[in-house]
Amino acid sequence: MPIRPHLKYLYPIDWQQLSAVIRFERAKGRCEGCGRPHGMTVRHLGDGRWYDEERAHWRCGKGRTLPRLSIDPEQGTTTTVYLATAHLDHDPVNSSPRNLKALCQRCHMLHDREEHHRQRWLTLRMRKALGDLFSGPYRP
Repeated sequence: MPIRPHLKYLYPIDWQQLSAVIRFERAKGRCEGCGRPHGMTVRHLGDGRWYDEERAHWRCGKGRTLPRLSIDPEQGTTTTVYLATAHLDHDPVNSSPRNLKALCQRCHMLHDREEHHRQRWLTLRMRKALGDLFSGPYRP
C-alpha cells in the first residue's frame, strides 16, 4: 500500500529496509494473517479461502487447512499476492517491530477497514462542505 505524500515524514528514514526485514526475514515471505506466499499467483474463492499449491489443499482466510473442502483447485479466480508491512495500531510513528506485521493485500484491507470507513466518511463530508451558500452544493 503506497504511503500518502502528506504522511511520508512520519515514517522513519530506513522504512524500506525495515519493511523488507519484517516481510522477508521475520515472515519468510508469507502473510502473517493467512499464510499466502509473496509474489505467487494463488487461486481463491473470493471469501478468503485459497488453494495452497505447495501442500495441495485449501486453506481458510486465517491460513488453517480445510481438509473436508472438496472443490476442484481449478475453480475460483486467481490473484497475485503482494506483501506490505502494516502498523497494528495505525500509527506510522510507532515503527517498533512488535507493532509491525507483514500482510497480503486482502488481510491489510481487512485490518484497515475501520480506517477506510472513517476516511470515506470524512471525504464525503468535506465535499459537502465545499458548497457555496449562494451557488449551491459542490458538483464534481
